Amino acid sequence: MASSRLIPLIIASALFMENMDSTVIATSLPAMARDLGTDPIVLKLAFTTYLLSLTVFIPVSGWMADRFGARHVFRAAIAVFTIGSLACGLATSLGGLVAARGLEGIGGAMMVPVGRIILLRTVPKSELVDALAWLTIPALMGPLVGPPVGGFITDHFGWRWVFLMNLPFGILGIALATALMPNTQVDHVPPLDVKGFLLSGLGLSAFIFGLTVMGRDLLPGWSPTALVLVGAILVALYVRHARAAENPILDLRLLRIETFRAGVLGGSLFRIGVGAVPFLLPLMFQLAYGMSAFQSGLITFVAAAGAISMKLGAGRLIRRFGFRRLLIVNGLLASVSIAVMGLLSAATPYLLAVALLFVGGFLRSLQFTALNAMSYSDVDHAQASYATSLYTVVQQLSLSLGVVLAAFVLEAAQWWRSEQALTPMDFTIAFFVVAACSVSAMFQFVALSPGAGESVSGKRV
Repeated sequence: MASSRLIPLIIASALFMENMDSTVIATSLPAMARDLGTDPIVLKLAFTTYLLSLTVFIPVSGWMADRFGARHVFRAAIAVFTIGSLACGLATSLGGLVAARGLEGIGGAMMVPVGRIILLRTVPKSELVDALAWLTIPALMGPLVGPPVGGFITDHFGWRWVFLMNLPFGILGIALATALMPNTQVDHVPPLDVKGFLLSGLGLSAFIFGLTVMGRDLLPGWSPTALVLVGAILVALYVRHARAAENPILDLRLLRIETFRAGVLGGSLFRIGVGAVPFLLPLMFQLAYGMSAFQSGLITFVAAAGAISMKLGAGRLIRRFGFRRLLIVNGLLASVSIAVMGLLSAATPYLLAVALLFVGGFLRSLQFTALNAMSYSDVDHAQASYATSLYTVVQQLSLSLGVVLAAFVLEAAQWWRSEQALTPMDFTIAFFVVAACSVSAMFQFVALSPGAGESVSGKRV
């Protein structure tokens, strides 16, 4: 079996492709909008459709990993994601691009949680913090190289190639998974909760998609409002179903675990702000300040560099301060770093902008590492697949809400002035609004006991 350090590196080869894909598309949005004949803000559909596919299909990922073997599912997920990338590169309309992004999302829905399940079942808890840090280092290389590489490719070869370049990474990921990935399985797999899958998947997707298309005349009349209402009703029905079902697809009973509940609820609020950043930042630099895609990428990539610089010291910081204190103090600083992005302007010195983005990336990455490790600190191996499914679904849902909220602020500004052009002040307001959501997460972390997650952090009180 591969070593505890090699396993996260194998998983990260797939995460690299997924993370690079998401940052590349953000940099290329204006060029894609011009080619497809649509508004750049409408292309939030390319973001939210991908995230919605994750939300719908992540719940079954844990069951499939248990039923068919984690390695088989992980390898198939990479193949589906790669095919979806090819379809994105060949898309000739907004509808075609959105459908292809949905296919990518189905593959991504299996890659991330199944890889995390393998990690939880093969790495001792005493090594979990360091393993999670190693897991994210190659994955963060995607956001590091994605913006400048994506900008360069968009400016010189066209936006389609930013998707087509995923093909060699997908082939490499399949080869590594085949040769080195352990095929973890469980002895008893309960029946799939089909009713819960339909209620949660249809409910969450209808709710978020309705919010995404609201006010854009993409659907007739009251259709967006109806989607939101129907989605909310289906989600409520799922909550009632989950309380009675023996093995619900999203086990809400896991929220009784203090550390897991704080990671899910507090982490979701924090991720709303973070989810808006890759959508807002490239648009602000290109639409409000007139930068090219490549120029924008040369600035935005440094946030990922800051994230990478933190990873090797994450374990020491968590052991030194413990989860509660670190999440509160660092969470406040990370939220401020999101708001500060709205104060950048064309007159901001390049070195100052780079320094601010670097520090912001460092702080947000530290918060994510602490959240991920704490959330699973009191989850046993038998609960791993269910905990991973619920945690990842809520994570992707909050990232979707971040994009929806940011786009809503920008669209409200357009409506208020009765013009399509966006101004720097529109982006300032948007960054402040999403940063306020991230700050609200601190109430969850304040309520934690001082020794929360000490079995993983090593911090004794």
